[in-house]
Amino acid sequence: MTRATNTQAPPVAHRTGLDRFFSISERGSTVSREVRGGLVTFVTMVYIVVLNPLIIGTVPDKGGHYLGGGSGPDIAAVAAVTALVAAVMTLLMAFLGRYPFAIATGLGLNAFVAFQVANVMSWPAAMGMVVIEGLLITVLVLTGFRTAVFYAIPQQLKSAIAVGIGLFIALIGFVDAGFVRPGAGTPVDIGVGGHLRGWPTLVFVVGVLLIAVLMVRKVKGAILIGIVVSTVLAAIIEQIAKIGPQTDATGKLVNPTGWALNVPSFDGKHFGAPDLSLVGHFSLGGGFSAVGIVSGIVIVFSLVLSDFFDVMGTTVGLTAEAGLLDKEGNVPNIGPVLLVDGLAAVAGGAASASSATTYVESASGIGDGARTGLASIVTGLLFAVTIFLSPLAQFVPSEAAAPALVVVGVLMMGQIRNIDFGDFQIALPAFLTIVLMPFTYSITNGIGAGFVSYVVLQVAVGKARRVHPLMWAVSILFAVYFAIEPLKTMFGIN
Repeated sequence: MTRATNTQAPPVAHRTGLDRFFSISERGSTVSREVRGGLVTFVTMVYIVVLNPLIIGTVPDKGGHYLGGGSGPDIAAVAAVTALVAAVMTLLMAFLGRYPFAIATGLGLNAFVAFQVANVMSWPAAMGMVVIEGLLITVLVLTGFRTAVFYAIPQQLKSAIAVGIGLFIALIGFVDAGFVRPGAGTPVDIGVGGHLRGWPTLVFVVGVLLIAVLMVRKVKGAILIGIVVSTVLAAIIEQIAKIGPQTDATGKLVNPTGWALNVPSFDGKHFGAPDLSLVGHFSLGGGFSAVGIVSGIVIVFSLVLSDFFDVMGTTVGLTAEAGLLDKEGNVPNIGPVLLVDGLAAVAGGAASASSATTYVESASGIGDGARTGLASIVTGLLFAVTIFLSPLAQFVPSEAAAPALVVVGVLMMGQIRNIDFGDFQIALPAFLTIVLMPFTYSITNGIGAGFVSYVVLQVAVGKARRVHPLMWAVSILFAVYFAIEPLKTMFGIN
């Protein structure tokens, strides 16, 4: 279950070097739990190897060229570099950060790069902007600013961040499984046309219930067992019913009751040597040449602010779920974690995979027992294998992996007990933090709304001096972030 503070295991008489390096026994874990947790995290987030190419690999830049400079999408090349960055940076997180956090291309950030950056410049220039963003994030870490912001946040807002992330990843699970979809006349609805239809939906429901039953019966590896059984069930159903995907090769919806992302079949999937030609295909100065200094600064500022607080919220939420926060609600030894995350953004841009960041889906592995960087070694190595064996990554359907996100969302909701909703000064900021993450599909928006409203209410009750100076600074930055588009319109900036 979710714990707010670290509960250490009894001293172990004979500890191996591996145990001492990763503090496995100290964090109350075992090697088998770490291996299992790393596998669960990989299975839960490997969809990014399929999804990222569909987001950034199918969108032409201002000149009509796709990633790699061709006149058409090169999905295989984008998939290869996506897996490469995930493998290298997750392994780096394992050895430097020593937390069970996995890294891959950030959803939301990749869409921003594809639809709001590449459409006004070339793809190499857009990736150059991502590299610049990563370098700035790294500088903020090395100067201690990013760490200081972590410690300036009130404890109850940290708990709200964890709860919001729990709801957010649960919603991701429901959406990935097609259990929740855009409605007719409503923003969201259940299933297809307000009804649960299709075998893939059944796989998802069975997965959620199976994991829940195994967890209440305290079966070890409940989440992994649920994913494996659901995948086998999906494969059997596909072999018999020949359901196929929801969309065709162009992304057009052709079968609402089909598999949402991966079809659990090896048909049409081929193994082969990876194409890593996109590595190094970026231009540091091209973005500013294309859009001008002011617009270039606005783009970089948006990327930095989003990445900065996405990982902040994710790290606090994941560490809380693992029960590793200290008595003040802070993340012990947070510096290396933030450094690796900053370098991941640089690596993502340099490899043309878009900005990489710590993944909230790491909570699935944590929910299955992972507590140390050893789990990240397992996840990283599996991503390394995926570079060469991408068909395996495309076998597990999202309907089989999504139940893990829903169950972990339930676990993370436990942090809500640390929030005093009887005090409106904290209740409103906590509420906005929690609900705007899933409602806007953005961790950054939730944190920003919570910070700004917290400072405003503290000023209203005459407690402005109690607000940490960094909270003031960050809240002002968020106010500017939310007002970027109106400000651009006001000053005639395109």
